[in-house]
Amino acid sequence: MNGGKQNDAADKWISTSARNSDEDEIITRRQSQRKRPKVEYREMDEKLAQLTEDELSPENSDTSINEDDQYGEIPEGLEGAAFRSRLPHDQITPQEANCFPDIMLNSSLKPTFLYTRNRLLELWMNNPKVELTVEAAIQQFETPYNCNKHLISRLHGYLARYGFINFGVYKSVIEPAATKATIIVIGAGASGLIAARQLQSFGINVLVIEGRNRVGGRIDTFSSGNWVADLGAMVITGLGGNPIDIISKQISMELSKIKQDCPLYEASGKMSYSSLVPKDKDNMVETEFNRLLEATSYMSHQIDFNNVDDKPISLGEALDLMIKLRERQVKEDLIQHYKKIIELQDQYQASKRQLISVQKDIVQMHKDQVGTDARKQASGIDNEFQARSKARELISLFKEQDSLISKQQEVQQKLALLESNHPRQDDDFEFSGAHLVVRHGYSCLPEALADGLKIKLNTTVRNINYNETGVEIIAQSTTELDATDNVATTKFHADAVLVTIPLGIYKYNSSLIRFCPPLPDWKISGIKRLGYGNLNKVVLCFENIFWDSKSNLFGHVNSCTSDRGELFLFWSTKRSPVLIALIAGEAAEAIENISDDTIVARTVAILKGIFGASNVPQPKETRISRWYNDPFSKGSYSYVGVYASGADYDIMAAPISPVTSNTVKHTPLGTVESGPNQPRVFFAGEHTCKNYPATVHGALLSGLREAGRIADQFLGQPYVLKENSS
Repeated sequence: MNGGKQNDAADKWISTSARNSDEDEIITRRQSQRKRPKVEYREMDEKLAQLTEDELSPENSDTSINEDDQYGEIPEGLEGAAFRSRLPHDQITPQEANCFPDIMLNSSLKPTFLYTRNRLLELWMNNPKVELTVEAAIQQFETPYNCNKHLISRLHGYLARYGFINFGVYKSVIEPAATKATIIVIGAGASGLIAARQLQSFGINVLVIEGRNRVGGRIDTFSSGNWVADLGAMVITGLGGNPIDIISKQISMELSKIKQDCPLYEASGKMSYSSLVPKDKDNMVETEFNRLLEATSYMSHQIDFNNVDDKPISLGEALDLMIKLRERQVKEDLIQHYKKIIELQDQYQASKRQLISVQKDIVQMHKDQVGTDARKQASGIDNEFQARSKARELISLFKEQDSLISKQQEVQQKLALLESNHPRQDDDFEFSGAHLVVRHGYSCLPEALADGLKIKLNTTVRNINYNETGVEIIAQSTTELDATDNVATTKFHADAVLVTIPLGIYKYNSSLIRFCPPLPDWKISGIKRLGYGNLNKVVLCFENIFWDSKSNLFGHVNSCTSDRGELFLFWSTKRSPVLIALIAGEAAEAIENISDDTIVARTVAILKGIFGASNVPQPKETRISRWYNDPFSKGSYSYVGVYASGADYDIMAAPISPVTSNTVKHTPLGTVESGPNQPRVFFAGEHTCKNYPATVHGALLSGLREAGRIADQFLGQPYVLKENSS
């Protein structure tokens, strides 16, 4: 970290806080307004999307957010079970094809395979609190699908092995057969805990080693009296297909939907006042930003524009470039826009002139017809013919007049539309389900997963030695001393080790754990390419709520672009007087070495600018996260760096053997390497999950994946086709 930059940032925080403190007396009360943006939900049903926090409260509703009737928009039955397991209901996945090659060779068996798989998933989801045994499952299969008991057994073994069924916190019906295999899991975060539970359910001896004095990793709930706040992971980004959906039912997690209305305040330029950003301006900026992201994604993935002057560009640089291109395009679009207006105005004037001319002709024709009618009464066939001719011409002129009036109205409508709307593309981004939080804190999840496991807390792993026979782990206690007052050191031996430490440890605290043999170059290169970001939180606990308790969010726009990550969003996730302010980017890095008092003063000053100095008291209690300074984290989440790609997540997930090759070897799940050079070091964590990185559910899925891979290697594969079986 750059010390000079930190000092500048610290000075800015201090000076800003002091300035705002002096201006508190002249801040007037601001009336809060609320915006209600349109939100679309793709995977969750409309009922779930519309439920409010009050409606989901046990005090006001008998319906839990976890009950099945909340998923009306998700397909029901077998199709819905596959959907909620992240599987296509009518297709065999590549992993399944690798594990069941005999099915792929016999196309007539594929419908039976898919029905059996989906039916097993459905049976598990009907009651995820109790282990689904193969015997109980067979009894619930209908004819003729219950005839192929061997296929049911194989698929049951596969789904259980890779965590599609029988995962999380459930009641075991059959005691697993004891095995001689021993696995050490390093890290008691979400991925390590769920992997340990799975391995233990397979009969494997498991020991979890954790450096902190608690479980959970980057899930950390602060709780004091009625005040509850998550300092780390907090949001569940939809339940459709999320393994947390199942676990939430098993441990009775009290979930609360986040309301999407988020008023946004910006510095008004008048001392410390903050004004509400107009809704149309907020929506316009959001639409434009999302469209720029989409354009940037298109440039990267569709036309492979990822370099400038042979150097990779970051997302921020790409966005800057897109903004410049967009500015040019907007100017060109405006030119064309105004040209169309001028063209239509010319058409309007021309039709208007034609209409005036026709109306004059009508007036003159009417006069002529009156004279003709008078002559017609006097005499003759000639006058009769002339009168009728004039009448036909008059009718024709009236028709032309009606046509011109209609055309004029059409041109007027087009002009009104053009003048009221500038050309811009529709926003195609949608939410993939209601975002949720855990009322009593996210830590309930790792605490439930940890129940019943052997866990050594306050123990830091320093060495991982591995060879063809197993692994040796050398760890130090963070709280105990030996007889000579030195740090107590312990050695552990196992068949293999699962390493679930965050990516930040590899990148910024690599000396913490020493691998012997060292990590291969391809693994180190993947570590270097992937990025690791930081997100910190400021928790303020008050006696009473002074903000709108019906809203979960409100935003704050800083006056400078360089400060955009500083206290940009405030959360209130429970009906209690707690606010959580978010700090990201350079600001998150800066506060790591700034005092709590300074940070709290700056945060309170912003709140006074929004709600009025007299309405914002000093908080009774505060907490501030500093994830980079945490030696067991060194940051918050992984992301695709400038030089990285999604493939680097697969590189991070790849296990290593005592003798490694110069290139990464991606062994498909379901394939077990034989011989003495089997993998001994396995990896899990959100940074190893390409499809769901930087999420708790991504960490959980990575743990389930590696538990299946490890069990396949040391226990055999329960889904393989046995000889002489039908």
